[in-house]
Amino acid sequence: MAVADSILILTEDEELLDDLLRLCAAAGAEAEVAHGAPVSAARWERAPLVLVGDDRAAARPAAGRWPGRRPGVLLVGRDLDDHTIWARGGALGAEQVLHPPGDEPWLADRIADAVDHPGVPALTVGVLGGRGGAGASSLACALAVTAARQGRRTVLIDGDPLGGGLDVLLGGERAPGPRWPSFVTARGRLSGAALEESLPRLHGLSLLSHDRADATRLPAEAMCTVLTAARRGGGVVVLDLPRAADEAATEALAQLDLGLLVVPGELRAVAGARRVIATSGSLVRDLRVVSRPPGPGGLAGPELARLLGLPLAGELPDEPRLSAATEAGEPPGANAGGALATFCATLLERALPASGAAA
Repeated sequence: MAVADSILILTEDEELLDDLLRLCAAAGAEAEVAHGAPVSAARWERAPLVLVGDDRAAARPAAGRWPGRRPGVLLVGRDLDDHTIWARGGALGAEQVLHPPGDEPWLADRIADAVDHPGVPALTVGVLGGRGGAGASSLACALAVTAARQGRRTVLIDGDPLGGGLDVLLGGERAPGPRWPSFVTARGRLSGAALEESLPRLHGLSLLSHDRADATRLPAEAMCTVLTAARRGGGVVVLDLPRAADEAATEALAQLDLGLLVVPGELRAVAGARRVIATSGSLVRDLRVVSRPPGPGGLAGPELARLLGLPLAGELPDEPRLSAATEAGEPPGANAGGALATFCATLLERALPASGAAA
């Protein structure tokens, strides 16, 4: 049975068909194979991408012509020495002539683009602590929960292998679905739709968390693959990142649209935050301070930002009973009228128009 967004494949070459089906499966794309009889104009037009084997192009349709010229038609052949394939590509109206296996990486990207409907990339926000216990993980979760409550497509990525797992903070440590160990070997192109569908859904967002097993070393390639796929779907992507960047965090920092450095209003925190700014912070194109309330004689937000030499994203007030709510399985930001959720809503309102991120 045909699916509206199925890639249409026309070939009787079994070896080529196996290759094309493999590439579609890797991209998370449904495939519809049209055998034998000429394909109808309706099937030809509705497919997001049409892959025509050169065996079918050489045989030509029974009516002597193809249903009609349209974008997204690719001609796939195996014989690199057959230069007549270009004439068949012209008759077909193909936008590209491809020869696997050499052209497989390009074709894999084209298939993924066809089913992912790429548009404006997601606003990608990373949260770091200026010192331990600053509340960076709570802010990252609250931003994601708030964005999801606003109806935005939201992905929350746990970038701190020593943090104990963000699924715990969201009350979903028993939720089914893959954690980071399932993605450590990820390379190349990953379908954003396939990634989002596989991840645990908690409070309206998709979560990729670390687990409680031995700390998983994340290669930079795995982070690049996952984060690129997550960003491709638009909306908001939030990362909770460690203060000392490993290779995966370094890759993530370079992709951020906005970095938030959470710093309590105290001199000792300023000293720690300066070290983070000099290392991890130097990789972020737009890094801003989120100040926490100072104790008696502490530093207010504007003074804290001045000492650190960074713009002030805002002053994050304390929220009574936040710790108790978290212990009860309620994630940070779940209280829509609370101080934390209000802060996050204001921050997202300011950031999203400038980024052009899609909902």
